[in-house]
Amino acid sequence: RAVAVLVVATPCPLILAPPIAFVSGLSRAARRGVVVKSGGVLERLARCTTLLLDKTGTLTSGRATLDEIVLAGSMPADEVLALAASLDQMSPHVLAVAVVRAATTRRCALVLPHDVDEVAGAGIRGWVGDHRVAVGKARWVGLSGSPAWAKAARRRARLDGSLTVFVSVDDQPVGVLVFDDPLRNDAARTVRSLRRSGINRIVMVTGDRPEVAETIGAVIGVDEALAERSPADKLEVVRAERRRAPTMMVGDGVNDAPALALADVGIAMGARGAGASSEAADVVLTVDRLDRLGEAHLLARRTHRIARQSVAVGMGLSMAAMGVAAAGLLPAAWGALLQEAIDVAVILNALRALRGGTEARLSGADNELARRFQTEHFAIRADIEQLRLVADSLGRVPAGEAIVRLRDVHRLLVEEVEPHEQAEERELYVALNRVLGGSDATGPMSRGHVEISHQIRRLGQLLDEIGPKGPDPEDIVELRRVLYGLYAVLRLHTAQEEESYLSLSEESR
Repeated sequence: RAVAVLVVATPCPLILAPPIAFVSGLSRAARRGVVVKSGGVLERLARCTTLLLDKTGTLTSGRATLDEIVLAGSMPADEVLALAASLDQMSPHVLAVAVVRAATTRRCALVLPHDVDEVAGAGIRGWVGDHRVAVGKARWVGLSGSPAWAKAARRRARLDGSLTVFVSVDDQPVGVLVFDDPLRNDAARTVRSLRRSGINRIVMVTGDRPEVAETIGAVIGVDEALAERSPADKLEVVRAERRRAPTMMVGDGVNDAPALALADVGIAMGARGAGASSEAADVVLTVDRLDRLGEAHLLARRTHRIARQSVAVGMGLSMAAMGVAAAGLLPAAWGALLQEAIDVAVILNALRALRGGTEARLSGADNELARRFQTEHFAIRADIEQLRLVADSLGRVPAGEAIVRLRDVHRLLVEEVEPHEQAEERELYVALNRVLGGSDATGPMSRGHVEISHQIRRLGQLLDEIGPKGPDPEDIVELRRVLYGLYAVLRLHTAQEEESYLSLSEESR
């Protein structure tokens, strides 16, 4: 009996299960683009219940994107953008790159400028074809005072935390390009995922102004938004939160590195972030997706749970086998075989950490489909922006010119926007219903397609009634109502699709 008890009384489950589970968890995380630097980090990550988030480059995309073009006169928005982008081809400035990228996305025809002169911190000027073009700050382009269009652009930029780039053509200011740093499509969904996986408190820490921080915090659903925080202030925030609960910090810049090093778990956005932050961090997200953060935390908790479960089950079976052996019911030879079986069972259970979770993901042909519609979203943003620009111009331009602009924007809606929405309904939503489960998982969004088509038809009927004479004051009121309403619905609808559905794609950005 003593020999049988000694045979089954081995601590193998305790010795084998934790390292196998954690190595499996590290391997699974690496395959998902999350580099965890040790098993101890994975265990600490599982225990974290507080999350601190930087804003720029973490919650946002980290690169300037053209949001709107505010016009000073009658020059079309695409022409203003094309002239500015043609000149900015010669500049290495980050906003110049953003201007060129926006023009390329809108398929504007660019030409090479000549006689270019650039002054750091002010702007760039030169000749584009027969036009003398200047791009940069208001004074650089010759804007004096604060006309209504410039005042409106500055107000929007101030409220949204955006950047403005003024443009003049032949020494006359023609408009301003407004750039923002948009939220990542998966930001709000990641926050919800983290709450489900056990994060109780989420705080955004940023150097931006309070009004910008509060707006973004409300959109993504954080518990607190701390604005105008310097790198030293971020260190104090980390210290204060660590005294309350285990804390992880996520950032991407050089100024985030000290806070990442101080947190219980520092997580760096390594795809486009600074090398210093990746060096200081315990975890590095090597793909430019925030939703990997939610996956990493869920994986850490699952790995920790599997390790404890394997130890408990293995040691429990060993204790039970010891009792049976002590009672004389288990021969030593059979005890050896039983102990080996227990060890194998514990190892196999610990290897479960290699498997992924059950979160819905698009793959294969469905993933390609989502990427296609994501690309189309970028293309139709300019068409959607035209709705607001045309609505703004009503009452300021002659009736004949107004009806031409209205018919042009209606043609864009009928030929580009509506076919895109119909194709989503026929192709993308069918694939999403299959992945998400159920025949009506996309029902609320389908209702958005119905409303968009209805408003486009309504706009067409209004234009038919108005005829070639152009709109009168009563017509303008109704047209603005339809245009602004359609603009808001399309902006909201595309944002919801990108957050809820298109971010399921393995390669969405």
